[in-house]
Amino acid sequence: MWLSTYDCHGGTAKFFRLSFGYGSLKNYYITNFSLLQHHKYSLGDIENMIPWERDLYVGMLVAHITEENEKIKQRNKGK
Repeated sequence: MWLSTYDCHGGTAKFFRLSFGYGSLKNYYITNFSLLQHHKYSLGDIENMIPWERDLYVGMLVAHITEENEKIKQRNKGK
């Protein structure tokens, strides 16, 4: 008996969650790479996140980076 892709790996549900949740598959992999390389998440941590949880963490990270960049700009203005 053949097992369908859906039974083994999440199939179409997983595909549509990836394609609609991140704009494109390319953005999904770019975001994963950034989280792995620059922010020290493990791939297991990223893959095991619920989609809304991942969106929440990425949003918080973007806000933090924006805040840090603003602080750097303010410090450099004073010099």
